[in-house]
Amino acid sequence: MENNEKKLSFELKQDVAKGTYSNLVIITHSHSEFILDFATMLPGLPKPEVSNRIIMSPEHAKRLLLALKDNIEKYENQNGTISLGEPKATFPMGGFGNGAKS
Repeated sequence: MENNEKKLSFELKQDVAKGTYSNLVIITHSHSEFILDFATMLPGLPKPEVSNRIIMSPEHAKRLLLALKDNIEKYENQNGTISLGEPKATFPMGGFGNGAKS
């Protein structure tokens, strides 16, 4: 670690540590923010239920993209390529969302 880097310390509360399962994310954006709505779509349920909404600045959204790309590359180097398979359903906004918020 470089001398000018700060070490961050996080508190992870027990209810947050359990996590929330999501198999669908709808992403929208405005000029000043990106909104990620994480949902779970399960058989027998009439519609996906949004469990978490994350709102971030465009800069942080891009940092998230780069961090995910880096972590996926590391994962695939250790475990092999992640197969996306065939799409099983059509989702609003092309699957994972790409529409601009009005």
